[in-house]
Amino acid sequence: MKTHLPKVNLDERKWHVIDAEGAVLGRLAVQVADILRGKNKPTYTAHLDAGDFVVVINAEKVRVTGKKETAKEYMTYSGWKGGEKYTTVERLRAGKPEHLITHAVKGMIPKNRLGRVLLTKLKVYKGPKHDHAAQKPTALKAAN
Repeated sequence: MKTHLPKVNLDERKWHVIDAEGAVLGRLAVQVADILRGKNKPTYTAHLDAGDFVVVINAEKVRVTGKKETAKEYMTYSGWKGGEKYTTVERLRAGKPEHLITHAVKGMIPKNRLGRVLLTKLKVYKGPKHDHAAQKPTALKAAN
């Protein structure tokens, strides 16, 4: 018996818009990662890119629970001695709120070539406007 491998039709990819206002960051990231990988489709295959495009709006209004707003830190490293920098969620939300969602989703997809391709299908915007109206995205409710 042969294993059935579904053909990935690039024309059937859909676009989804998720409003992040009031949504919990981790739960939103799980929902977005599942759509990017295609886990919401019956033709899901782990090693194929069968997912859809996701547009997340209102990134600055995403919620974090507990004391994460001030206690959670993101580290960046320049590669030089003493080049470590730490940023809290509070400061990151003020500067680059898109990075909050991108970073959370990036941690939930594979760490290989496939994961890097999947991440290009994620579009995150600070405010309620986005540049993808021509793709006719369908609105999805964010998981709370």
